[in-house]
Amino acid sequence: MVVTKHTRRLGSVEVVTVDFVSYEGKLSSDDYSKQFQAAVTRKLPELVAELNNSSGHPISCLLYDSHLPWLLDTARQLGLTGASLFTQSCAVDNVYYNVHEMQLKIPPEELLVTVSRLPALSPLEITDLPSFVQGMDSESEYSFLLNHVVGQFSNFREADWIFVNTFSTLEEEAVNWLASQRSIKPIGPLIPSFYLDRQLEDDKDMAALGDEQMAEIAWGLKRSDCNFLWVVRESERKKLPSNFVEESSEKGLIVTWSPQLEVLAHKSVGCFMTHCGWNSTLEALSLGVPMVAMPQWTDQPTNAKCIADVWHVGVRVKANEKGIVPKEEVEGCIREVMEGERGNEIRRNSEKWMKLAKTAVDEGGSSDKNITEFAAELAREFHETKDSEV
Repeated sequence: MVVTKHTRRLGSVEVVTVDFVSYEGKLSSDDYSKQFQAAVTRKLPELVAELNNSSGHPISCLLYDSHLPWLLDTARQLGLTGASLFTQSCAVDNVYYNVHEMQLKIPPEELLVTVSRLPALSPLEITDLPSFVQGMDSESEYSFLLNHVVGQFSNFREADWIFVNTFSTLEEEAVNWLASQRSIKPIGPLIPSFYLDRQLEDDKDMAALGDEQMAEIAWGLKRSDCNFLWVVRESERKKLPSNFVEESSEKGLIVTWSPQLEVLAHKSVGCFMTHCGWNSTLEALSLGVPMVAMPQWTDQPTNAKCIADVWHVGVRVKANEKGIVPKEEVEGCIREVMEGERGNEIRRNSEKWMKLAKTAVDEGGSSDKNITEFAAELAREFHETKDSEV
C-alpha cells in the first residue's frame, strides 16, 4: 500500500508491507502475478493474527480489489466477511462480465457489438471496447491480462459484498443490469471528499506515446492558443519537438509531475486532455472539468465512448490511418471544448455531473447510504459475535 498525504489524514489507517521473495533475473508479468499472490496469501493470515492480538477490535472484514479474487478464499479461511471493490466503470464491468459468461466472443465476430441490456452504449464499435476484448496476439506479454480482468468475475456471486467505484445516476443502466445478476453497491466517486467541497485559487496517465504522436500533441496545443499545463515524464521529454519548450513558454508549462486533483480543482482549468483512465475520468467528472478524450488501451476506449457520447462532457480525438492523432485534430478538439455553443453545452453537462457526484457522496446520497449500510451490517455482525461469546 502506498502512503500518501490522504492516508495520513486517516489516523485509524495502519499501513503494512508485504515482502516478496528475492528473485534474480526478470520475471514475466504472469510469473510476477503468481509470486505476488503467493506472498500475500502467506503473509495475510499472520497480519490478521497480529492485529487481532494487539487490538481490542478484531478484524471482521477483508476488503479487496476485484483484480485479486483469490483473496476471497483467504477471507473464508480466516472466517472474515469478503468484500470485493471493482475499480473500473460499471460499463466496463458489464463488458468483462459478458466475456466471462461467454456472451461476448474474443475477438468479436461483428464490427458492431451489442452488450446485454445497455442500449445507451450499444452498439459499440470494436474500437470502443476495452483493448483486451478487441483481440490480442496470444504471444503478447500482456495477453494474460485478458484472463486477469475477466477473472474478476470468477467468484462474483460468492463474495459477501460487491462495491463499484461509480455512482448510480452516472451509470444507471449499467448498474441496474449488473445488479440483476447479483446485488452490487455503487460507492463512488472514490476521491477525497474535501475536493468536492471547494475550488482552489495531467491520471498522470503513464501510457508512453511515440515520438510522432508527442510532436503532434505539442503542436496541436500550441496552435490552440490556450494556456496549458502538460505533464511529461522525464523519460519522454526527448520526444518533444526541438525548441518547443522555449517557443511555448508564454502559454505553456511542462512539468514531470503535478498533483492532478489539485490541478483539476482549480477554477481556471477549462479542459482536461486525458487518456481516460477511470480514476482520471471520475476526477474530472466530479470536479466539473470538460475533457478531450485520447484513449490508448485497457478500459480507456470504453470510458472515452461514455465521455463523448453518453455523458456528453467532452470530445474524442480521431486518429488517422496510421493511428496518429494529427495536430489539426488536437487543436480542433481543444477549441470545440473551450469555445462556441458546443463548448457551452459540454460545460453545462460537466456542471450537472459534478453536482450529481457530490449529491451521491453527501450525507443521505446513494453512495453514502450504501457505505452506511455496509458499516451497520459489520457492526451488527460484530455485536452478535460478542453476544454469543458471553
